[in-house]
Amino acid sequence: MENARVVLVPVPYDGTTSFRSGARNGPAAIIAASYGLEDYDPELDLDVSDAGIHTAPAVEPHMGGPEPMVERVRQAVTRYVSIGKTVGVLGGEHSVAIGSVQAHLEAYPDLSVLYLDAHADMRSEYMGTPWGHASGARRIHELCPLVLVGVRSLCHEERDYIRTQPVPVYHWPASDDGRLHREVLDHLGTSVYVSVDLDVFDPAMMAAVGTPEPGGMGWYQVTSLLRAVGQSRRIVGFDVCELSPGDGPPACSYTAAKLVYKLVAYSLSPPSP
Repeated sequence: MENARVVLVPVPYDGTTSFRSGARNGPAAIIAASYGLEDYDPELDLDVSDAGIHTAPAVEPHMGGPEPMVERVRQAVTRYVSIGKTVGVLGGEHSVAIGSVQAHLEAYPDLSVLYLDAHADMRSEYMGTPWGHASGARRIHELCPLVLVGVRSLCHEERDYIRTQPVPVYHWPASDDGRLHREVLDHLGTSVYVSVDLDVFDPAMMAAVGTPEPGGMGWYQVTSLLRAVGQSRRIVGFDVCELSPGDGPPACSYTAAKLVYKLVAYSLSPPSP
């Protein structure tokens, strides 16, 4: 672990899942699928494994509820961020992003968050808790600037919050990918945390999620945006969440693992001058 630049932290938790459970099995499925990945990335012409990638022990779910689970994730991520590692969290449901962002914000006070999700996740609370998967973006926005991309499902409360607060939200489909990239980058600071709910993808290619929404983003639409961020900003951490491997074909786990590998690569690429 000492020589690794990147640490992956599995968080097999789906305690606030409200539709289809199974995201607790996502981290293990991503890790298992990763053994089939090539180390070399032709897009960036580099061997990602040369940086050293350490997979940490899984964060044990806290049975006391979602709020202590957020704190447990924060502590686990802080352990590695505090010694200069780039940390990627493997979810689990998307609420695990809250604790990870908290940990990164302590190290990077200028942090901003790019939040890719089919859902706004802007509810004040849902099913009796403000710390669940439906409130992740709301809790993060209360901490630091946040940009939402890929949204195609939200409730009245979330609509009203977005209209009255300075939350840049890009619904899907976008009319112009180039314009989207420029506008998203304008809202992001120097240090960026990327949070990905896999349901941002079209369920035709990513069926293995707990709350699928039709009409999502494609592989190259997501990766081209992430590459643009990596080229002009510093990606200091990330999470990939909501893989529910039992709800889709094995290819979904491989796609999720590939996305994690791409995020590692983009985080290692120095921003263009």
